[in-house]
Formats: sequence, structure tokens, C-alpha cells
Amino acid sequence: MATKTPDFSKTFQDILANFPVDTSSFQEAVKSQQALNEKLAKVALGAAERSTEISAQWAKDSIARMGELTATKEEPADYAKAVTDYASASAEVAAEHMASFAEVAKKVQMDTVDLMLSAGKDAAAETQKAARNTQAAVKKATAGAAK
Repeated sequence: MATKTPDFSKTFQDILANFPVDTSSFQEAVKSQQALNEKLAKVALGAAERSTEISAQWAKDSIARMGELTATKEEPADYAKAVTDYASASAEVAAEHMASFAEVAKKVQMDTVDLMLSAGKDAAAETQKAARNTQAAVKKATAGAAK
């Protein structure tokens, strides 16, 4: 007596036919990722632009002070005073510009954290929506296969 193995291929075909493949959640995830990338790029480019402005201003300030340093002096002691004044002014300007760079870095950090928190909330909502859609599709597919 030979037993015949049941053929489940028709059953699986019915289940797969009733199980809709919805790519909209994947498409939404890609769109969300692209939007996040665009926002992060804007943050980075804004920081680069501001950093360049700070560097350019720092260079202008240094060049202007170099002109004072290289001017001809009457007394040898005036050269020493000019160097001291230049060093003092350079240190002051350096502190100001470094503080400006720190502000840029702080803004980038805050903007990035805000974007990531927002993206996390969006991803959680999309995941819940996809889970609900999948559950509904599975219920529909199993109900259709049971008939």
C-alpha cells in the first residue's frame, strides 16, 4: 500500500494569490529616507557655508592686523610694542572666532538631533501602519484559503 503525499501546491498558490504584495510601505520608507537625507544635507551645507564665512572673516582680520605690524616704526621699541599688540589682538580674535565655530557645531548638533527624533517618530508610525496592513492581508489570505 502506497500512501499518496498530499499536493499542497494548489493551496499555496491560493494563499499567495490572496496575499496582496503592497509595496507602498516600502516606497514610503524610501521617500522618508530621501527626505531625511535632504534635510541632513541642508544642515551640513549650512554649517559649511557659515564655517567658511567665519574663516574668511578671520583671515581678513588677520591680514588687516598684519598691515599694522609691518608699518615702519620710528623707534625699535615700537616694533616690540607692535608685535605684542598683534599677538594680543590675534588671541582675542581667535577666541571670538572659535566661539563662532562652537555655535555652528552646537546648531548642527541640535538640528541633527531634532531631525533624527522626528525621523524615529515617523518610522515608528510607518512600522505600525505596515504591521496593521500585513495583519489584515494575512487574515484575508487565510480566510480566502480556508474557503
